[in-house]
Amino acid sequence: MNNDQPNARLSAPCPNHAAAAGHRVPMTLAARRAGVPVTGLWVAAAGLWPAAAHAADGNYGAWSLLPPVLAIVLALVIRQVIPALFLGLWAGAWILAGSGPAAPLAGLFASFQVYVLKALANPDHAAVILFSMMIGGMVGILGRNGGMAGIVRAISGLITDARGAATATAAMGLAIFFDDYANTLVVGNTMRPLTDRLRVSRAKLAYIVDSTAAPVACIALVTTWVGYEVGLIQDAIAPLAGLDTSPYLIYISSIAYSFYPLLAIVMVFIIALSGRDFGPMYTAERQAAQGNPGSAGAQCAGDDLYDSDKMSSAWNAVLPILLLLATVVAGLWYSGSAALDGREASWRNIIGAADAYQALLWSSLAGVVGAVTLSFANRLLALSQIVDAWFAGVRTMLMAMIILVLAWALSDTTQELGTADYLVGILPAALGPQWMPAIVFVLAALTSFATGSSWGTMGILLPLVVPLVWSLLGRHEMAADSHLYLLHASVAAALTGAVWGDHCSPISDTTILSSMASGCDHIEHVRTQLPYALTAGVASVLFGALPAGFGMPWYLALALSLGALLLVVHFLGRKPGPAAGG
Repeated sequence: MNNDQPNARLSAPCPNHAAAAGHRVPMTLAARRAGVPVTGLWVAAAGLWPAAAHAADGNYGAWSLLPPVLAIVLALVIRQVIPALFLGLWAGAWILAGSGPAAPLAGLFASFQVYVLKALANPDHAAVILFSMMIGGMVGILGRNGGMAGIVRAISGLITDARGAATATAAMGLAIFFDDYANTLVVGNTMRPLTDRLRVSRAKLAYIVDSTAAPVACIALVTTWVGYEVGLIQDAIAPLAGLDTSPYLIYISSIAYSFYPLLAIVMVFIIALSGRDFGPMYTAERQAAQGNPGSAGAQCAGDDLYDSDKMSSAWNAVLPILLLLATVVAGLWYSGSAALDGREASWRNIIGAADAYQALLWSSLAGVVGAVTLSFANRLLALSQIVDAWFAGVRTMLMAMIILVLAWALSDTTQELGTADYLVGILPAALGPQWMPAIVFVLAALTSFATGSSWGTMGILLPLVVPLVWSLLGRHEMAADSHLYLLHASVAAALTGAVWGDHCSPISDTTILSSMASGCDHIEHVRTQLPYALTAGVASVLFGALPAGFGMPWYLALALSLGALLLVVHFLGRKPGPAAGG
């Protein structure tokens, strides 16, 4: 699925091997050089570390920070999220296992047999996994039957100039909202011949494709991201006393504070409609205006999962998507209405009481059934081809689910260690929760940029951020009902900061796929996109997250941020020329 989320290039080594590489081999070499018996060094380390970790009354103190910090640091250093998460999980299980020579081994086994198993056995977690895999399967079928390519062809027939081509590409990115991989590969490959003919640079095509992939999938109501994000929120709020609300409602409420994705999408349309560019993109568009779209000979991604060679009606993709959307809305309304218990039947109460997991499972199944029915009834695919396409889509979700399960398991260890409580205790008393949205966004952005994985960053940070903000609200005696927006803004900051870092990172798989699908040199894509992403990112922090944290209504903060974007494009942007501007 969104390997942008779990880096497509990541691989999960055997935990035993990872542990050996990270601990036992260096200790063995050091012991040999120092002349210390290996067994003695191992026993000393095994006994001293957990013994120091166990303070009186079960208070782990600073040791409670070790698992998440280890996961973050390793992710930054080795740029591999899965090994980083597992070693962080092992560290947490080791501390909880106590002291003694057997503690490291007990922690290793417990990390898998206790915490990973617990994460998988949770019914809500299982629902998230099933929903995500079914959506991936639907995407596979819609790509293989030619329906998504049909949507693109229907729109491209109305385009006559470069400005229209750029705008249509952006609109297509919004239309294929439910999966960033499907968005990137379908839009880039299908629109490339049209944008070349109308003299839009490959760099701008890659920028538009990349900026309407993860930013759209992050905030749309029904995507392959939703199950993952809601699952992390659910796990983070479960132990919080006094917070009685639906994780799906928290996700929906956080969208209003998701400044970066909203600004990134709006900026794409500002650039496309105005015909103005700045920075390296201006040079690329000048060359395209002269008939050279650039990146000649660049590798192109033509993933057979999104085969667009079939001449298929757009309705073969539109109808299953509409069925999916209608089913999730109906499911939320049905389950929420049944659980009101005499409360007012407002949409907020209904959505808040709804069983989101039930609705998402129903909708994903309905989408797959619709895609299968149309593909078979219209003789687009044989039954065996439908099964193969569905399985190919499901298979793309595997890496994402591994990361999600490890993130859930790591979250369990941080809860048992009391990490959030310790963080609240050491934070300066003057630091209020108003600062958290901006701080969390920057932290998530840096982590995601270095690792190239938005989903890995979300999995590491969200289980820490939510309990921390909730505890800060309590410490500063802020009424939950009047200051709950700070929780929503902080959740949005963790999710969208991760998207910013992933969006800009040269090692992110959606960044790589965007350049490949657009036929753009990868470094050229990163170099030309970065000024635009930085503009939207800085505006989202300075004029969005920061003032919103101090009480400015989200719509005013968003309007202020949009005004900043317009000013930047107006004063820095220039039209490359008549040929490129239309």
